[in-house]
Amino acid sequence: MAELQRPTLCCCRKALTVPSKSCDGGRPLGHCRLVDIASASNFHSFKLRHFHLDLHLNFALKRMTGWQVLELLPLQPGLQTLVLDTHPSLHIHSVDCKVPGGGGPDAVLPLTYRVEPFTDYGASLHVSLPASPPLRPHRAFQITVRYTTTDGPAIWWLDAELTCGRTRPLVFTQGHSVCNRSFFPCFDTPAVKSTYSATVRVPEGVTVLMSASRSAYSKQDRVFQFSMEFPVPAYLVALVAGDLQHADIGPRYDIVFLPPSFPIVAMENPCLTFIISSILESQEFLLIDVIHEIAHGWFGNAVTNATWEEMWLSEGLATYAQRRITTEAYGEAFTCLETVFRLDALHRQMRLLGDNNPVSKLQAKFEQGVNPSSLMNLFTYEKGFCFVSYLSQLCGDIKRFDSFLRAYIEQFKFCSVVAQDLLDFFLGFFPDLKESCVAQREGLEFERWLNGCGPPLCEPDLSAGGVLTCPVQRLCEVWGGEDPDTKTIATFDLSAWSTFQTVLFLDRLLDRSPLPHEVMSHLSRCYSALLDGMNAEVQIRWLQIVVRNGFYPDLPRVRSFLHKHVSDGRVGLWYCRRGQNWFFKYLSLQTIK
Repeated sequence: MAELQRPTLCCCRKALTVPSKSCDGGRPLGHCRLVDIASASNFHSFKLRHFHLDLHLNFALKRMTGWQVLELLPLQPGLQTLVLDTHPSLHIHSVDCKVPGGGGPDAVLPLTYRVEPFTDYGASLHVSLPASPPLRPHRAFQITVRYTTTDGPAIWWLDAELTCGRTRPLVFTQGHSVCNRSFFPCFDTPAVKSTYSATVRVPEGVTVLMSASRSAYSKQDRVFQFSMEFPVPAYLVALVAGDLQHADIGPRYDIVFLPPSFPIVAMENPCLTFIISSILESQEFLLIDVIHEIAHGWFGNAVTNATWEEMWLSEGLATYAQRRITTEAYGEAFTCLETVFRLDALHRQMRLLGDNNPVSKLQAKFEQGVNPSSLMNLFTYEKGFCFVSYLSQLCGDIKRFDSFLRAYIEQFKFCSVVAQDLLDFFLGFFPDLKESCVAQREGLEFERWLNGCGPPLCEPDLSAGGVLTCPVQRLCEVWGGEDPDTKTIATFDLSAWSTFQTVLFLDRLLDRSPLPHEVMSHLSRCYSALLDGMNAEVQIRWLQIVVRNGFYPDLPRVRSFLHKHVSDGRVGLWYCRRGQNWFFKYLSLQTIK
């Protein structure tokens, strides 16, 4: 990450002048009326410089109790109310204020407050600010909120028997997209970024990690202290505590592997990537996920999408960076294979949703009350990736585009941006492209990329992956015939294939389902035993084929898989992320008796 700068709150807009170095750039936030309908807060009225969490973790009651101190600057005179995002599960006990010149350095003023409903994923905390002494614009004051968490969507308490060691309970948090308002009151919008620190008190035998650097630790008092010196949005604040076992496996990049109940595959929390432990079975998927989360260090963490309606600014750019890295490290053929596999899934989703579904837009719009997490789909990743790839092709030289990306990160680091910021900076960086009006090129207009429904307007050339994808397609065609030839099938050795080749083959077989019963019987004889010994990414796809085709002889394999991977009863949490929840809903009803 780039050099440390003063923490800033920034959301860059088209009508504002792009600064030369810092996000402040003479652009007062109060004049920036970016709308985030997923937040009930009045974040436009304040600048959040820093916040501190002081928490006590009670594993017996499954609660966190403590307080939060927010250091705020009013951005306009006469502000009477502070509105923060919160959640009905978060119980507020009191709110205090400390204002410079308010009767001495230790004077604390109790404030009145009320909690109002907002949506089914949150509420709003309205705090009445003191009239005397008055709050002055750009002069800091502190708000302290004392609270207790209960059963909120951000906090996951696991009993000891649901952990690997089975000796101590575990707790972890997951803030993306709008869950952390049940962890602590906040401006729960990616438009707001600040530094933070934390003090966490735990019982004997419990280790705490956070998405920050550990600054101090008292073994006697069981107190862990953390500090994040770079500004981050609220959703990137994360905590995990339990009987955590440390393993040194290489140069410093901290990963915590969480149980199968972790609700997504991976999360790019700064300083501490969260990854579901089930992915350890597949080296290739683990590799891709780790590299993708590393790429988020630049795209998503350093430069953040200002609203959830433009998640592609993080996910599309991170996917592009991930594939640039894998191309350098593992070759172009491997990257093309992985991209073909993902684009296949995109087009599969497109067939299910229809070409005119608005969720396929890069600038997806959602109504108030709709949880932004519902926009987490393949379009933010793969259609976003295709648009970024198209921008790189316009440059004619990938090294020129690399230079642009470095300059983009340098320009907007620690800021939150919208698509127009990226595109304006792109055209400013390449004046020759701006002069040739590439943004209005017929059929490939930037506006159509952003607001058009349907699949990507164009896809990158993936022919370099043919050495790996062509055998997959040939085998699919063999099995697509009425009477697959056994001798031809024997020439394909799936045990020598990579995971991505195998899952691509199985996905394409699933697309052809239902298959004739004779073909399913032949498939089972050829592959069932082999696939049993492969990783879960492979097995789940074969089992989907089994279920889709109603092939009862292999249902015991389904039952065995479920008992192995869903021992905590949280059926399908890992796989719902991949859009396969229908599969586990069926299996949980039909096969676990």
